[in-house]
Amino acid sequence: MVVSENTGLFENRSTPFYAYNLELLDKTLKACKTASGKYGFEVHYAMKANSNPRILQKVAAAGFGADCVSGNEVKFALLNGFTSGKTVFAGVGKSDTEIQDALNGNILCFNCESIEEIAVLNELAQTAGKMAQIALRINPNVNANTHHYITTGLDENKFGISQQQLPAILNELKNWPHIKIIGIHFHIGSQITDLEVFKNLCTRVNEFNRWFSDNQIKLQIVNVGGGLGVDYTHPERNAIPDFESYFEVFHRFLEIQPGQEIHFELGRALVAHCGDLVSRVLYVKKGLKTQFAILDAGMTELMRPALYQARHKIVNLSNPNGVDHPYDVVGPVCESSDCFAKNIHLPEVRRGDLIAIRTAGAYGEVMASRYNLRELEEAVFY
Repeated sequence: MVVSENTGLFENRSTPFYAYNLELLDKTLKACKTASGKYGFEVHYAMKANSNPRILQKVAAAGFGADCVSGNEVKFALLNGFTSGKTVFAGVGKSDTEIQDALNGNILCFNCESIEEIAVLNELAQTAGKMAQIALRINPNVNANTHHYITTGLDENKFGISQQQLPAILNELKNWPHIKIIGIHFHIGSQITDLEVFKNLCTRVNEFNRWFSDNQIKLQIVNVGGGLGVDYTHPERNAIPDFESYFEVFHRFLEIQPGQEIHFELGRALVAHCGDLVSRVLYVKKGLKTQFAILDAGMTELMRPALYQARHKIVNLSNPNGVDHPYDVVGPVCESSDCFAKNIHLPEVRRGDLIAIRTAGAYGEVMASRYNLRELEEAVFY
């Protein structure tokens, strides 16, 4: 069942809203769980991709852990079925309050990104009478070959600890009695479709893993992050990402030491295809050079095209068999960047038609804003 088969279900609803296909979500979660379980890999869901409670409860019930990047995400994960023993807290700028709350929640570990952060964490853990388990997020300087805004593993990025800083951290361990290093963590970027990139990551991870072993640090966890991309162009053809090939790369090229666990942080790959933004055509405006299909959804509801120049497949739900015409599909916000697509061919678009912007389940609803005091209608599940 796809969004185009549910026009009747959507017809009388106020727009814009997100529509989530729970059957597809279940199939995707099962495919990921099966492929990762083949090798005993542990997957944490990256909550920043989509934090709708109904989605979170489905993911938690499927047995995934939670990868959080804010204190509120940690709280929300625990409220929606994720266990503290499978919850990790990452992020380059954790506040004292966020750290204190996570310590009180007894989460699995903090993914730490600087010497300064570890020192603060040690102080707060001491005050709380806790032992803080950490994984060091290391910057491997691996190019993800993706959009520069979502590349996170290069020396120029703000994320992670550099290789040169690692000896100083080990030297400081004696001064941090409330810190226990249990792992190392990597994340090089998002929407990666070239699996060769992950092979290159494995090479660097192996080097760091050996370095810690040589320095008598026994690591329980090697967290290789996430980043697996999805097919925005052909969402029906490739509705479920190729998890088998993805996990096989790490099985083949990671050199794991006895007793080590391999962890992943997947977000987009789990939820992107199950969600669509459904909008209504307000006007079809004839310009001097093009026709504009003006929707009641804009960059306030789906930021990715304006922020990343992302392209989503767009479907006319109300007139799927009409004669194709070229359109610029735009929103109502007073910004020239408020554009979903330029010069794309759609079946004839008419005022009042329902339009679906596909593969919006990741970084869609969760990034919606109140700019212009706009409101997003409640999500629909089918």
